[in-house]
This record gives sequence, C-alpha cells and structure tokens, in this order.
Amino acid sequence: MKDVQNQLDDRNIPIDKVGIKNLQYPIRVRDRREGYQSTVASINMYVDLPHQCKGTHMSRFIEMLHLLRTEVSLAKFSTILEQMKTHLDAASAHLGISFPYFIEKKAPVSGAPGLMDYTCCISGTSNHHNQVDLVSEVNVPISSVCPCSREISEFGAHNQRGQVQLKTRFKKFIWLEDMIELVESCASCDVYSVLKRVDEKEVTEKGFSNPKFVEDIVRDVAGRLYDDKNITWFSVGAENFESIHNHSAYAYITSGPEPKHS
Repeated sequence: MKDVQNQLDDRNIPIDKVGIKNLQYPIRVRDRREGYQSTVASINMYVDLPHQCKGTHMSRFIEMLHLLRTEVSLAKFSTILEQMKTHLDAASAHLGISFPYFIEKKAPVSGAPGLMDYTCCISGTSNHHNQVDLVSEVNVPISSVCPCSREISEFGAHNQRGQVQLKTRFKKFIWLEDMIELVESCASCDVYSVLKRVDEKEVTEKGFSNPKFVEDIVRDVAGRLYDDKNITWFSVGAENFESIHNHSAYAYITSGPEPKHS
C-alpha cells in the first residue's frame, strides 16, 4: 500500500513537535506505602519532524507505550524516549504523563481516614545529543489564612483554598509523597477529604495561628529546596482562590529556566 507519510514535502519547514496528545492509558506508579498503585494517565508523545518529511507514523506512538508495560519508572521513561527516536527516525523525543495519584490521609485529631487525590506529572525530553532530561511535578491543594486580614480585623480573618504546583529535577529518585508533604508543610494548613468536628476545630485554629501570603508559601518551599543537595532545579507556583476578591493571588519562584517539555 502507498505510504503517504513517507513522501517528501517541498515546503522546507521542519516541525518541532508532532505526535499524539491526551491519550488515556492505564499505568502503575511507585507508591511509598503500597509499592505500586494503579491509575489512568493522560499521555502526550511527540517527536521532531525534518523539513523533507511529509508526516510521522502516529500508530507507532501507541506501540511504544507497550514498552512501559503499564508501569511508569524513570528508567523506563528514558528507554521509551530513546525508542521513540529510533522507531520514528527522529532527532528528539518528548513524553509527558499526567495522572491522579491517591494518598490515604488521616484527619489530624479523630484519625478518620480518607483518600486525597493529587494531580502528578512526569515529563521528559531526549535531544539530538541523546541527553535525557526528566522533570517530576505535583499539584497540591492547600489552605491559607491572610496575614493582613488577621492583623487588621477585630474578629477572624479570611481564608481560602489554593493550589501549589511544584516541579523538580533531581539526582536521585524522589517519592511523590515527599514532594507533596513538603508543600503541605509550607501552607497555613493541609486540606483533607474527611474531617470530623474536632478536626475542623483543629485545622481552623492551625490556619489562624499560621497565616501566610502566597509569597510566604513559595518562599518557604523554595528555601527548603535550595537546601536540598539532591534537587538540581525547581519551580514552585502558588495560587490562592481568594474568598473575598474577584481574582486569584499568585506567586512563582524558579531556580532557573523552565524545561521545554510536553
């Protein structure tokens, strides 16, 4: 049969990324407590396309996923990037995997258990020098109490939920749980899925006694990461979904340029 994708293109324009996006796929990821947990990922896979090539072979991206054998690890991540380049005759490859990650979290006083879900991502690139660059990401819900509101108000202070996005490059493997716990420890208070009345009292008072701006949160996270010799690069962004304003508050710190991943 005629292979249209292998025909020559005469426009002389290379393509930086071409491939598949938002493919839903079952995977297993490392779990600090249980060993592994099963989840469903949204996967992006791209390669570069030289100027003379009309198209890439989209079906081969799906075939490459078989190399993961549903298990996501840093070693397999590097392998599939190299295999993408080999099987698609590409100079560079990009792979991004985003998935919900579940952690059992007990309420602070009653100990009532509940599952918290965190959106996590692993993204990577293999360039034309065969250098592999991997980035791990966690998105963590938090709560914050406004220091200004507490200082100027005769009663109470406004508080809100927020979200912190933490990305890291590292020398040695980092548990997703460690990244999540680091972020939660830098907020006014954690967010929980199950709270009894005694727990609501605890988290309300904890937040009130630990007010933080978004600026405080990103600086506290960054300070911990600057002191961690295993971290080679990071970015941290905090967004508060303000309860008394018609906008969000946002702050961001990075230790260097953002990676150009999927």
